[in-house]
Amino acid sequence: MSVTEPAPVAPPSAHEGILRRQSLRESAARTYARSLPIVPVRARGLTIEGADGRRYLDCLSGAGTLALGHNHPVVLEAIRKVIDSGAPLHVLDLATPVKDAFTTELFATLPPPLADNARIQFCGPAGTDAVEAAFKLVRAATGRSGLLTFTGAYHGMTAGALAASGGATDVQVTRLPFPQDYRCPFGTGGERGAALAARWTEHLLDDRKGGVPAPAGMIVEPVQGEGGVNPAPDAWLRRMRRITEERSIPLIADEVQTGVGRTGAFWAVEHSGIVPDVMVLSKAIGGSLPLAVIVYRAELDLWQPGAHAGTFRGNQLAMAAGAATLAYVRENQLADRAAVLGARMLARLTELRAHHPGIGDVRGRGLMIGLELVDRERPPLPAEAGDHTPAPPPDPALALAVRQECLRRGLIVELGGRHDAVVRLLPPLTLTDEQANAVVDRLADALAAAERSPLRRTTAGPTT
Repeated sequence: MSVTEPAPVAPPSAHEGILRRQSLRESAARTYARSLPIVPVRARGLTIEGADGRRYLDCLSGAGTLALGHNHPVVLEAIRKVIDSGAPLHVLDLATPVKDAFTTELFATLPPPLADNARIQFCGPAGTDAVEAAFKLVRAATGRSGLLTFTGAYHGMTAGALAASGGATDVQVTRLPFPQDYRCPFGTGGERGAALAARWTEHLLDDRKGGVPAPAGMIVEPVQGEGGVNPAPDAWLRRMRRITEERSIPLIADEVQTGVGRTGAFWAVEHSGIVPDVMVLSKAIGGSLPLAVIVYRAELDLWQPGAHAGTFRGNQLAMAAGAATLAYVRENQLADRAAVLGARMLARLTELRAHHPGIGDVRGRGLMIGLELVDRERPPLPAEAGDHTPAPPPDPALALAVRQECLRRGLIVELGGRHDAVVRLLPPLTLTDEQANAVVDRLADALAAAERSPLRRTTAGPTT
């Protein structure tokens, strides 16, 4: 089947029973399963085939985990080699040849000033555990307890990671403004808005009456993913680096979703040229299997043995798959490919704005792309001070309809942003030109259908 053809609709089958049993047995906390009623049985590259015979183009990629797509040959071969070798699959944090090869390959990709003087901590297999480890590390190293985070952030689902994320209600950290052009918190946008955000950060940290606990560290996403695909301006990131260095505050870069070529550089911090003190890595570094680490300056390595531990820190299959993925992305310059193809997709999606008034903003970096959908029939949110034209209200109902129409056309996308009004694309780095065109074509078709959908009119939009 050509990727340009919609997937055929298959008759009802046993997959409906599987979905029904899932809804009866699994918790109310399940997420993707609610919006994607699919039972995958086979997958390769960009394509998933469901138990009902339908095929889908997967632009979710395991929330960014699948840098090479599903079941890439180099990943499968790496896994088979470990299994066939008779090597132990579970070794806690003991040294193994597989682990040594992974660490060597990972260090070869890091910014040299960090790699030349770095330590690595293997964490539990989820990125949120690595975030927790980073917080514990900088607190142990500095003797301070405060944390600096940003509005709109997402760092995971455990207690400490959630407290540092944008949706926290029991605030235990100092929240700083993250610059946005489309919805600038200062009403100016562009470089001016980013400069004001940096100035406010500097002022707050130096204000003896600012109420900021002595910071153990600052954590930032080079591109906010779940927060709505908001790239951090390079100049602003460089200023954050200067601010933290001048005040001896360790800077933590959360590269869980942006790493391994996703944004058009191997690590997203490379766009700005900054070198963080700590990098939090997960998702794609495991080659589709669970793996999470932090890499940090050796001077911070002051915690005690067992200060951060876990039974599943030695996932040998993930390390083998991860080393193969890192090497493949590096050797085949897939980060450069993501930059070129991502720019091309952004240009095509931007052209759609002339034909689809529901598209408020198109943004992203590399193959991390978002479309913020808006309701132009409602008045803009209250105007801010400054000369920045207020954006129309976000339209989560339209975004929901777009996601459903995409699924009907065999395209898997996800939503993000403060109101779930941003349609997100995270295709694998192995995306071909033909597949990229197919993704945009199906999304355009879904947008047109969603704009006519009654679902928009029955779902209330945001009021704030």
